[in-house]
Amino acid sequence: MSGGLVAGIDLGSTTVKMLVVDEDGTELALEQIPTPWRHGPDGTTDLPADRLHAVLHRLLGGAIERLAAVTDKRIDAVAVSGMGESGVLLDRAGCVVAPAFAWFDPRGGEQIAAFPAEIRTEFAGRTGLPLGAQTSVAKLAYLRDGGLRLAGLRWLNLPEFAATVLGGRPSLEASLASRTGLLDQDTGEPWPAMLAELGADDGLLAPIEPAGTDLGAVSGEFPAAVAGARIAVAGHDHLVAAEADGPIRPGRYHVSMGTAEVLLRVIDEPLGYAARARLAGRLINEVRHVADGKHVLVAGVKTGLLLRRAMQTFGITDRAGRDRLDEAVMALPYEGELPAGGLEVSGARNDDGDLAVTVRTDGAGPAEVFGAVLRHSNDEIRTLVAALDREVPPATSATLTGGWAGMRSVQRARAEVLPQLAVSGRAQETAFGAARVAAGLLPAPAH
Repeated sequence: MSGGLVAGIDLGSTTVKMLVVDEDGTELALEQIPTPWRHGPDGTTDLPADRLHAVLHRLLGGAIERLAAVTDKRIDAVAVSGMGESGVLLDRAGCVVAPAFAWFDPRGGEQIAAFPAEIRTEFAGRTGLPLGAQTSVAKLAYLRDGGLRLAGLRWLNLPEFAATVLGGRPSLEASLASRTGLLDQDTGEPWPAMLAELGADDGLLAPIEPAGTDLGAVSGEFPAAVAGARIAVAGHDHLVAAEADGPIRPGRYHVSMGTAEVLLRVIDEPLGYAARARLAGRLINEVRHVADGKHVLVAGVKTGLLLRRAMQTFGITDRAGRDRLDEAVMALPYEGELPAGGLEVSGARNDDGDLAVTVRTDGAGPAEVFGAVLRHSNDEIRTLVAALDREVPPATSATLTGGWAGMRSVQRARAEVLPQLAVSGRAQETAFGAARVAAGLLPAPAH
């Protein structure tokens, strides 16, 4: 990195984070706030715009307060990364007309099942995504059926909208646009048949600009130490994390384990319609990367979501409790000590996420259940790796990152299924990757 201080924001499914680093990449300040979801019945989860505004003000205020304790320097650039699929619709006046649905919100399932046969048949090959409620188009169809007229509205993915809250101009970035189900991966343009099905027009998606494009300056409503900083969108969180230390080497998996766990492979060009359709049958995406011109294969499981729900079921809500659980799991053999068939877990598939535990024996305490969740997700990962290996040469190494990667039980489990596994020593890979993008907005230092 070069120049002054830069910051990366990560809009995560569990927490919103801001990391400030200096020109050498030294981490100076980190602020984290729980993502302010609004929870409803049957797993429905959304984020009203006013809550996002409030949390961004708290986030920047808290980060600046922490920064002031170590330096009097100001922040010169900020880049925003975060979750895909979730976004907002804006009217012509720039006002938000509906909340941002969480990517794991189940709404829209009925609508996509009712899409015309041509749309359902072509969806995976066109968009590179499996057709499911997770995609943005499912939520758009839900809003349409709820009476919202989409013609004349504009879509912004959540990190792109957050950049406008900071003061930047509206802009779309390729890796985030790829998560919507609106983009034809071969042309890079909106898919006309999908726009027509939704009752939207060509203005729903703005022209796509590269990750790291300068979008303006942080407004004066934020603290003086960051007001005036340049703003950029870094892209989809898992992909930004993968590039935190530079481009991924060929033949390497980057495994980002947050609420969702993602196995990522970078490829030089799209695999094509037929391969995308085959991969989507295994819930694997082939979409655009944050690196201009590159594509990625993205295979996901909901491991982190299941692990979090298991811990909450056991009343574990803090780091100390998690560490004790980790020790207890490591005291057991990888396969646990219960009789075969005594404990079964399901829910890790990327189209599931409902933690289901069946207990047929005594002794199934928290450590046994947590270990069983890890083994179950390993089974799903084996299936995904086999599908990827049929389309591209097998990976020869892997890096594990993300919020769960620090647990030894997680590391042990993933070493069972991933080649030559290395564990990142950085706790905030996505925020650091976003900060690297922000550094690109600064002028090169004079020599």
